[in-house]
Amino acid sequence: MANTLRYTLLTDGSSDATLKFPINWLLEQYQVRSFVDQWADLAFHARRPRKLAERLRIVCDEYPCDVLFVHRDSERASLPARVKEIRKDLALAGVRTQAVCVIAVRMTEAWLLHDPAAIRLAAGNPAGRVPLKLPALANIESEANPKRLLRQALLDASEAQGRRRKQRDRDFGPKRFRVAELIADWDPLRRLAAFRFLEDELKRALGALAAQLPPGSSI
Repeated sequence: MANTLRYTLLTDGSSDATLKFPINWLLEQYQVRSFVDQWADLAFHARRPRKLAERLRIVCDEYPCDVLFVHRDSERASLPARVKEIRKDLALAGVRTQAVCVIAVRMTEAWLLHDPAAIRLAAGNPAGRVPLKLPALANIESEANPKRLLRQALLDASEAQGRRRKQRDRDFGPKRFRVAELIADWDPLRRLAAFRFLEDELKRALGALAAQLPPGSSI
């Protein structure tokens, strides 16, 4: 492995590409000096892969990397159940790259609800004072529909009315990405079991990579 770490993020959908921001933050916490991220966009792939094992085979061929992050939302499944599913498909696909399971409970948007300042700024109204009705951090993982909560928070934060409010609602996709981009501190999420699991998985992968390096080298 070169001194620059290259990682690939394989997600359930395009909106989950926002996960690169907390992943990058975690890499910085572990003093990974140089890294390159790539998102495996298979939506328009010629083979139209649907099953995870097939998608993993394509990613390994077309997005070579040092660490492969494999995302699934937990939705109605438990965290351990999703981990078991991912690891089964990694084995089926014959993946030899260091792999990290990324499982948001219940969906990726839950990890964007902890920073009201980022939401207000993404909504274009950083000085707004309208209450955003965000759940307490301890309750984020029990929310049934974090996407709906984030969408509503962005609309409320904009304080737009009438046609402008409808337009803002249509802009939800880019605004969601902007929220993730604006969050500078992901440390509060370390209180969430799913995020702690991601961090533990990453530490394991980095440790395995470091063990392969010559003495005196670092990632």
